[in-house]
Amino acid sequence: MRYDHQLWVGEREIALDRPTYFIADIASSHDGDLSRAKDLIWLAKEAGADVAKFQHFLARDIVSDTGFKALGGQMAHQADWQGSVYEVFEKYQTPRDWTETLYAEAKKAGIEFMTTPYDFAALDLMDGLLQAFKIGSGDIGWTQFIGAIAARNKPVFLATGAADMVDVQRAVEAALAHTRKLCLMQCNTNYTGSLENFSCVNLYVLKGYATAYPGMVLGLSDHTPGHAAVLGAVALGARVVEKHFTDDNSREGPDHAFSMTPKTWAEMVARTRELELALGDGVKRIEANEHDSAVVQRRALCAKRDLPEGQVLSGGDLEPLRPRPVGSVEPYALPTVTDKRLNRALKAGEPLMWEDLL
Repeated sequence: MRYDHQLWVGEREIALDRPTYFIADIASSHDGDLSRAKDLIWLAKEAGADVAKFQHFLARDIVSDTGFKALGGQMAHQADWQGSVYEVFEKYQTPRDWTETLYAEAKKAGIEFMTTPYDFAALDLMDGLLQAFKIGSGDIGWTQFIGAIAARNKPVFLATGAADMVDVQRAVEAALAHTRKLCLMQCNTNYTGSLENFSCVNLYVLKGYATAYPGMVLGLSDHTPGHAAVLGAVALGARVVEKHFTDDNSREGPDHAFSMTPKTWAEMVARTRELELALGDGVKRIEANEHDSAVVQRRALCAKRDLPEGQVLSGGDLEPLRPRPVGSVEPYALPTVTDKRLNRALKAGEPLMWEDLL
């Protein structure tokens, strides 16, 4: 294979047989306030996130004010923004002089620090601090930048929203040309938080990714309300989950409304851990907590009446009844025991044991 089946971010292994890795995307929820950004790092840690992630862009390097104005009106989730696209990006960008402070705060909190770099300067700035990189869906067509990130030879989390399979394959090839450490993340980039978005999340894309790239680490970058999509993705094999994080959905700002809060995040993690336990290993067996049930709920062949020692058994001598003691004869074996002779007497209702047969 051209890619690894497990990734390491610091001391944390990410693989199909490991617990799901949760990335809390604080993004612009700091609202331009450094102390607030630091508080959100701690809240993410307390809620069960593995990563506190930011986004490092500068408005001038990510959007064209002229280009957006030429569209004749703001579209999609940006339609409700207070201010132009350029103005909002400028207001909510993460100041680069915060970097060392945020990194130190995450280390103090005991949570991984990560970011999505959106330009080469951000990539250079962050490289010495990060254990892994996230690539946002909006850059899936910028293969030169994908290659530059992958060339840093750290795990890369590649989101694939608003893209088709040709786009995905192109981006994956750009990454794999430089690294084996890739996580491919299904994503739907509608940020309205609408319930109708569930019909577009298309979690079965994860099955397609698993077929196209067997064994590759998969993930979900999700923007739907709650955690239903997350549980579905984990059941389908995703082991990385990214969702936006805030402390208050009612705050003004581009990300707050559809973000998870500390309470809902903790609930998501708890339910995911339950699901992981429930998934098991796929081997059908009588489970450790079922051995008593296998006795009291299954049936054994029992004597329909008192049967003397030496009785040659016929189908009419036996009936299937619960319980099924260990070593008893089950109904499927009736043809096998017919015409066999008893080596001891059986009372009516007593189960037939294999050791009772001559």
